[in-house]
Amino acid sequence: MKITFLCPHLRIAGGVRAILTYADRLAAGGHRVDVVVPAKGRGRAFWRSLRGAGPDWLSGFQARIVWVDRWRADTLPDGDAVLATAWQSAAAVAAAPARCGRKFYLVQHYESLYHGEAAAVDATYRLPLRKIVISTWLRDIMRERFGIEAEILVTPVDLALFRAVPVTVETSRPRVLMLHHEYAWKGTADGFEAVARVKAHHPQLHLVGFGVTAPRASSAYDEFHANPPQGRLASLYSGCEIYLCPSWDEGLGMPPMEAMACGVALVTYDNGGCRDYARDGETALVARRRDVTDLAAKLERLASDPDLRSRIAATGSAFVRNAFEWGRAVRRMEEILR
Repeated sequence: MKITFLCPHLRIAGGVRAILTYADRLAAGGHRVDVVVPAKGRGRAFWRSLRGAGPDWLSGFQARIVWVDRWRADTLPDGDAVLATAWQSAAAVAAAPARCGRKFYLVQHYESLYHGEAAAVDATYRLPLRKIVISTWLRDIMRERFGIEAEILVTPVDLALFRAVPVTVETSRPRVLMLHHEYAWKGTADGFEAVARVKAHHPQLHLVGFGVTAPRASSAYDEFHANPPQGRLASLYSGCEIYLCPSWDEGLGMPPMEAMACGVALVTYDNGGCRDYARDGETALVARRRDVTDLAAKLERLASDPDLRSRIAATGSAFVRNAFEWGRAVRRMEEILR
């Protein structure tokens, strides 16, 4: 098949990683895959095309990157299938001529909540594009709010990259890992509050932060890792006992799944997307959405009970490693696109 993905950028992010992984693996399977990326200006698109600029953090990438000044019908390649991957690219796919192939919309978050003007984003879900969603929560939103049926294709963890590795740690334990983000809905402030409450009873708890950029001001982290390279993430995850996810809403949530694959016990808000892998009391401890008191209580349970922590970590790791697998996901994507 000739397959075209419209990708918003090539920077490291969970949704972009999923797009590029599908593109790379489909190309490796013998399909011709183009990833069309806007470069904001004809000159910039031209020079990036000449240099063959691609995702430098994803080695051996096999799909072709096509730089354009903006998404429009005359910049899209001929093909058998074309996929929008964010609300900004949906209109371009809907307007694409028949030569571009069957039209799909890979929905990786309910973007009306935080990305763009809500009515404009909602309008993209009503476009005549076949929907592929990455979680049951998103399937339910498409069905209940828009009367649309969608294929569920949960994004797997890359088990070659995310696995438990031996790590020597010299700090106090338990170590709690949290993703730092400036977006309020990522819940960093809630995470700080939950950790502070637990530290009042367990002062040995050690909060580890990581993120693309370091906090702008002094923070409550005991340790911070700014923009860690991909090859170090497994060690970062494996060196902690608990992963804390205070996000209010997630289309799926790859960092919690990556941490689970590395043998870390998960505490999370019920943020929607986590329901495909976080089963309260079994694979994770799940707190009510935006209830800091409940989040702190769940965190304290894991911090104070090593046996529970070990059981949740083992069950969660086994589930994430076995329930979702890239080979199966790519085969299913092929079936849908055909």
